[in-house]
Amino acid sequence: MKTTYIEPILDWYHANARDLPWRAPGATPWGVLVSEIMLQQTPVSRVLPVWHAWMARWPTPAALAAEPSGEAVRAWGRLGYPRRALRLHESARAITERHGGEVPSSHEDLLALPGIGAYTAAAVASFAFRRRHAVLDTNVRRVLARLLTGVEYPPKAQTKAEVALAESLLPPDPPTAARWAVAVMELGALVCTARSPRCVDCPVLDQCAWHLNGRPAYDGPPRRGQTYAGTDRQCRGRILAVLREAEGPVEKPALDVVWADPVQRERALDTLVADGLVDPLQDGRYALPS
Repeated sequence: MKTTYIEPILDWYHANARDLPWRAPGATPWGVLVSEIMLQQTPVSRVLPVWHAWMARWPTPAALAAEPSGEAVRAWGRLGYPRRALRLHESARAITERHGGEVPSSHEDLLALPGIGAYTAAAVASFAFRRRHAVLDTNVRRVLARLLTGVEYPPKAQTKAEVALAESLLPPDPPTAARWAVAVMELGALVCTARSPRCVDCPVLDQCAWHLNGRPAYDGPPRRGQTYAGTDRQCRGRILAVLREAEGPVEKPALDVVWADPVQRERALDTLVADGLVDPLQDGRYALPS
């Protein structure tokens, strides 16, 4: 029964996959790892220019590890969630120190790297090394929920049942399993989208439990999108923008002008310091971490 899903989706992927640099034949495991961290909660269109610039500057983990962590934060630009830049820098140092500068291929070694969770470890092992792992991101979870369980959206939190289901669908051949993992992910990104799925373009529409059941509407808790305007995240982003664009440490007044509410501004600055994204200097100035 599994093969009825696998072949149509693999064929669809072969004909429709986006030409992305981290999927290219010459992509390095480091390039794959960088892409996976950057793509978390960030669209491909925003990641592409930053990924290219990052890989041109730091083509290996050792190259990044040799520079201060603040340079990673600076190069991260406006991708959002800048702690990811610190995680990449920490991982680069760990890879350099523990693995001779080569991204490890095993899921266990990847999972032991700083800031690397189960999803990222599985994704890098699968996409960079063609290992056999269930790779469950938001897109994959949505595809499997609709195709196999007949609901519009998966549970908010990943369940053991989802993992078991995804693992049961993996082809036995590791390279094919790795291709299947990225194919399902691409199907969710391009066709089986969250808000406006293009069901007519789906290669397994005639087997989709959600479609065959009349596409019942989601009946769980309200699914609200994340707000940004006026939040501490926006305030943090403006403070970091000043520091990224400065050639050196900046005076406090230069940070004060970016946000009118002093209470929220100080709270945002305090969290940036606590997260290790900003260094408060003894002379009262602020800088990116050294």
